[in-house]
Amino acid sequence: MSPVIIKRCLTGVLLVSTAIAGCSPPAKPAPKIGEKTQVSSSATIGELTEVFIPQAIPVEGYALVSNLRGAGSSQCPPAVRQYLEQYMLKQLPAKTNVSAIIDSTDTAVVHISGNIPANASKNDRFDLKVAALAGTQTTSLEGGILLGAELKVKGQFSVGAKTLALAEGPVFINSLGDSPIDKRSGFILAGGRVLNDSQINLVINDKNYRLTRRICDRINERFGSAAAKAVMPGQITLSIPDRYKGQENHFLALLQTTYLFAPAQNQKIDSLISELANSENKLQSETALEAIGIAAAEKLASLLNSADEKTRLSAARCLLNVGDDRGLEPLRTLALDKNSKYRIEALEAISFGAKRNDASAILQRLLRDDDFNMVLASYRQLCKIDDIAVSRQIVGRNFYLDIVSGSSKQFIYVSRSGTPLIVLFGDAIYCRVGTFAQSDDSSIIINATENLDNVQVIRKLPNIPPIKVECSYKLSDIIGTMCEEAELPQNSPRKPGLNVPYADMISIVKQLCDKQAVFAQFFAGPLPKID
Repeated sequence: MSPVIIKRCLTGVLLVSTAIAGCSPPAKPAPKIGEKTQVSSSATIGELTEVFIPQAIPVEGYALVSNLRGAGSSQCPPAVRQYLEQYMLKQLPAKTNVSAIIDSTDTAVVHISGNIPANASKNDRFDLKVAALAGTQTTSLEGGILLGAELKVKGQFSVGAKTLALAEGPVFINSLGDSPIDKRSGFILAGGRVLNDSQINLVINDKNYRLTRRICDRINERFGSAAAKAVMPGQITLSIPDRYKGQENHFLALLQTTYLFAPAQNQKIDSLISELANSENKLQSETALEAIGIAAAEKLASLLNSADEKTRLSAARCLLNVGDDRGLEPLRTLALDKNSKYRIEALEAISFGAKRNDASAILQRLLRDDDFNMVLASYRQLCKIDDIAVSRQIVGRNFYLDIVSGSSKQFIYVSRSGTPLIVLFGDAIYCRVGTFAQSDDSSIIINATENLDNVQVIRKLPNIPPIKVECSYKLSDIIGTMCEEAELPQNSPRKPGLNVPYADMISIVKQLCDKQAVFAQFFAGPLPKID
């Protein structure tokens, strides 16, 4: 993905290797690989290699934010203006007057910053920060839309620099909380899109072709035929198997603790089981046992009745991950135990390792929990397995509205980083009759007075008469009516709406909950962390 590459060793893996070596009997005579290379029969892949992975890459760019209704500025440094004119001419129809677009007070030039995550894959999304240029007369980016932009390595931005990601999307300005609002800056939630896959390299200490081939074959034997590819003596490229997407570090830890020669692993099981039962840092031995696989299952099962809760968690999770269903019931018990501090870990282990129907049943039951953190964690895992308990629709091409059935309490969750979404926990969340609410600037009004059969939603825009539409009292209908696009393609199943921005919508939803116009607890996710 980028020429910026770092060497990163996984601390846990190194500790595992050290622990294994420290408790092992003397190694057997080393088998020969090639003419000169000798490798210990008890060697792990981590002892013979180093992992090189791309680091998170700070990126930046410049672009226009449109739709500012006079709050923008024509001011722009000459070098930035020249770049934007050249870029926009490539993107827009011929003879477009790009200079006039930049000069309009309905647009503003902004600086974009963000961080491409480590291990990012092509088309992965990430958050961005946008800010009006210092010294310009731009007063607000509220309601703005970032037009297409190129993102390049921070500090190296130029016309000829390699483009690592693209950016676009609506500007999100956080209005939740008590902090002063700076309308000259905001976020583009999940607005960055990575252009290329990152590449993880496994570099072998001994540049020996046969050893390289042996390590590659062992990885593919353990993790699937496409996990590793030998590109030259001493170097292997790794591809994250589908099972471990989103759990890249776990995959790398397993890989490095995998024994090069399978027969050697059986000799380690007893000592690793002892460590899992007695050590404080159980993840080390758990990872090593999972790398061994199903051969460790019987000894792992002996720990399922341990008096130590953490030992039961580790043993059950490891069992499930190596394909033994005996780990499911102990994990289910932990997840349902309201006094356990390992509930979310158990829930995530069930989602990752259990059969889909088993995971679905347990996760749906946990939606009825009183603890919102458990409910939210269950929802997230249900999304990962594409469960029918979560119904998703896109609103205005700007955010998702998820309705989660089966929750015993009514909660509302809104994201402020990553994918923009509003989540309604409960089959039917309604607005109370008699409700009247409006945005801070009075441009958006919800009127549900008692003499009305439907809810009236009104939006006021400059220089045109107020727009009024009606919908039911169901909160999902109100959100759709307010935020759907005003113009839809012919034969669209959706109804036209008022184009209310996501940031305004979540602020109004919070207001409705605070006023008890909607009987649901409101929760907002964290803001992006961008330097």
